[in-house]
Amino acid sequence: MTTRRPVKIAIDGPSGSGKSSVSRAVARSLGLGYLDTGAMYRALTWWCLDQGIELADTAAVADAARRVPLLMGTDPAAPTVAVDGKDVGVEIRTTDISSVVSVVATNLEVRAEMRKRQRVLMADIARESGGVVAEGRDITTVVAPDADVRILLTASEEARLRRRSAELHGEASDTTMEATRDQVLRRDRDDATVSTFHVAADGVVLVDTSDLDFDQSVAAVLEVVARAEPT
Repeated sequence: MTTRRPVKIAIDGPSGSGKSSVSRAVARSLGLGYLDTGAMYRALTWWCLDQGIELADTAAVADAARRVPLLMGTDPAAPTVAVDGKDVGVEIRTTDISSVVSVVATNLEVRAEMRKRQRVLMADIARESGGVVAEGRDITTVVAPDADVRILLTASEEARLRRRSAELHGEASDTTMEATRDQVLRRDRDDATVSTFHVAADGVVLVDTSDLDFDQSVAAVLEVVARAEPT
């Protein structure tokens, strides 16, 4: 009897492309574990602010990245993020964190530490769950270039603003989309200084969800996974 090797699926993409919600749905559909690597940077940002660490102090933040007592819950139906035993899943999604997380995420020493943690977590989750769907910046090119399936999920600027506006404000009117513009585009602009997530690298499959609804986006990703040849 042949034992199926754990599968690793890596999904990258800009803000508002749907990578988080789609990745969770894909993981649920396939019965795999889930890892939100972006939440790790948000949790570290929350920890630094909670500990009174100045985010502009790159050395202090890098040291915090090595020390942060971070626990990632990997059930795609109910993923959690805890720091020092405290559930911070709600706190890390606030505007206060969103507006400053790029300061932490563009710290090169922090990125090096987080990438190490992410690789270990992916291996652990894959071993325990039979596979893992991991999403976030760098995941397809730096963190897991050896993943079995690598996907860049993208969408037009208008589609991304519409989705993030609906998520944050409950609607996607011209007013709420404009209010969301800075958060979405500035975050991508800042992160693009240390990460590439707008163009698919060699071996990475591009999935454009601009004209797809949520279910169609999930189906498109699952189709890519199904087409991948076993190795």
